[in-house]
Amino acid sequence: MNKQFDMEIFLAGVLTGAHATRERHIRQAKTIQAAISERWSRESPWTWQRKHLAWFFDHHLSKHSKASRYYYWLTGLLVISRLKKPWSLPEP
Repeated sequence: MNKQFDMEIFLAGVLTGAHATRERHIRQAKTIQAAISERWSRESPWTWQRKHLAWFFDHHLSKHSKASRYYYWLTGLLVISRLKKPWSLPEP
């Protein structure tokens, strides 16, 4: 039996700011996780590659507003920071 990956625990070390902001980042990170999991069957961010995040931002968010893409971009930066990867995401 597989235990579901807990995104809240994963991001706990890099989350700062107001409670509402932390909750938004967690909610958006779970959305990113669900989309990548559905597309590539990769549950844990530890198994993601840069192409997975790039796909999410280029294709999955393509019809979202510029403001939504910006807030997801901020969450993406937190995920990358937590993974300690040298990746970058193009600004929205």
